[in-house]
Amino acid sequence: MSGDQGSGIRDRRWLLLLSVAGLVISASSAGAQTPRLSNGRIESHATTSIARDVPALAATLTEPMWIGYAQPMIDGNHNMCDYWNDGRMMTQSTDPIRLEPAGFFFVMFRVENKQITRIRTFSANCPLDAGGKAVHWFTNVSVNDSVSYMKTFMSPTQTRKFNDSAVTVLALTEGDQPLNELLSIARDGSTSSVKGNALFWLAQRAGAKSVGTITAAIENDPDTEVKKKAVFALSQLPRDEGVPLLIQQARSNKNPVVRKQAMFWLGQSKDPRALKFFEDILK
Repeated sequence: MSGDQGSGIRDRRWLLLLSVAGLVISASSAGAQTPRLSNGRIESHATTSIARDVPALAATLTEPMWIGYAQPMIDGNHNMCDYWNDGRMMTQSTDPIRLEPAGFFFVMFRVENKQITRIRTFSANCPLDAGGKAVHWFTNVSVNDSVSYMKTFMSPTQTRKFNDSAVTVLALTEGDQPLNELLSIARDGSTSSVKGNALFWLAQRAGAKSVGTITAAIENDPDTEVKKKAVFALSQLPRDEGVPLLIQQARSNKNPVVRKQAMFWLGQSKDPRALKFFEDILK
C-alpha cells in the first residue's frame, strides 16, 4: 500500500468517526429535552401548531395517556417534583442530584376519554414512571406556540385548575412574550383567579417591571380579592422594593381591606422598617 493510499484510508476513517460523533451529539441534544422515563417509552411527534396537534392527538388515544413538550425555563432553582401516585407519573430515582438547574422544563397533559383533563409542569430532574405506556412528545415547540395554546385555557369557561396551570406555564417560560402576557393577564384577565395568579408570578419574576401593574391592580381593580392578591404580590418582591410599597399602602390606601392586608404582610416580613411603621402608628 502506498503512502498516499494509507493517508486516504486514514482520512476516510477520520471522516467516518467525525460523522458518527456528530450523530451521537445530535441524538444527545435531541434527547436532552425529553423526560427520562422508567416503565415506558417516548413517542416523538413533529408539530407546527400545538393548539391544533395536541387536541388532535388526544382525540385518537383510546386509553389514559400523557402528552408533553419542553420549554425554556426562567432563571432560578425551580424544583417541580412532588412524587404523586395518581396517573403513575413519579417514581424514586438514583439519578445524580443536579448542582445547577436545567434551562428547560416539561409541560405535560393528562388525557382521559380523549380529552385533556390536567396540565402539569415538571422540572428536568423529575424521575417519571409512565406506567408501561407511551408518552407522546412534541419536539421543537416554540415559545410563541406554547404561549398561544396556554391562553386557550384561561377563558371563564375553563376550570380554575386549568386557569392556574396555564398561568404557571407562562410564568416559568423564559422570554419577553410570556412576561408580556403575564402583565396583560394581570391587568385584563378573564377571572379574579387568573389575575391574582398572574400578579403573584409577576412579583416572583419581573421585579421592578411588575410594580406598576401590581399597584395599578390595588388602586383600580374593582374586585376586592384581586386587590388582596396584589397586596400579597407586593410582599413577594425583594424587600427593598416590597416593604416601602406595603408601608405606603398600609398608611394611605383608602380601602380598609387593602390597609389590613398590607399591615398583615408587613408583620410577616419582620423588617425593621415595618417595626418602625407600627411604632409610629401606635404612638
